[in-house]
Amino acid sequence: MVAFIPGQAESGAFIQLLSQEGARQFEISNLTIRDGIIRADGCWFSRQGCHISLPGVSGEIAYGQFAPLGSDIMGPFRFFPMECRHGVLSMAHTLQGSVIMDGHLHSFDGGLGYAEKDSGTSFPRSYLWMQCNDFSKPCSVMVSIAHIPFCGVSFRGCICAILYQGREYRLATYRGVRIKAFSPEHICLSQGSLLLELEAAPSHTGHPLRAPQRGKMSSTIRESCNAHLRARLWKREKIIFDLHSDHAAYEFVPSHGV
Repeated sequence: MVAFIPGQAESGAFIQLLSQEGARQFEISNLTIRDGIIRADGCWFSRQGCHISLPGVSGEIAYGQFAPLGSDIMGPFRFFPMECRHGVLSMAHTLQGSVIMDGHLHSFDGGLGYAEKDSGTSFPRSYLWMQCNDFSKPCSVMVSIAHIPFCGVSFRGCICAILYQGREYRLATYRGVRIKAFSPEHICLSQGSLLLELEAAPSHTGHPLRAPQRGKMSSTIRESCNAHLRARLWKREKIIFDLHSDHAAYEFVPSHGV
């Protein structure tokens, strides 16, 4: 698994790389976005794929057709000023290509990709985020539960999207989701006739990534890209799926008592 994170902050442009071996950050002299293509020095990223040319890392990966959500994951909150706006570009798309990292070839032929974006000034002060589309059946899961400052108050917000065998399920604060259980290892959500249970077990504390804080990449979070995840979804007490993976992406930032 490898993730590329191009971005722009007050301190300048960058590309972060995350893999099972660790995380790296590359400073970029010039980043532009035009016609849906992000160009960062010798690299580019688009809906068709990505081309990587960085110190010790090079390659090209072609993407198949994106699988977007039916509507914006932020729901009505997309119309309000938020410190962080999340967007899901593709829940799953096929991959073809390879990347050479430090002389080692990593092939992504036949693999699946996931694409998302964030904008704003800061990540939430506390949150849990998980994503996985590496299951034994066609399934992609993304969930985030976070502290959300909003119009002078704050609340615990939830966004969750599931794409299972071509059908989308959405659980979210703006749809009346109830957070029945929440800990770093266990989430239980209910909404109408749906019940979702996620059990996570990160294999380690995660690799450090820079994160935005008031417009600057001055914060550090830790992300694991090979956490174990068990995902179960019920509708009207009938099990829809019970799936496991050892390749889930996982981030947890505790509240530190606030």
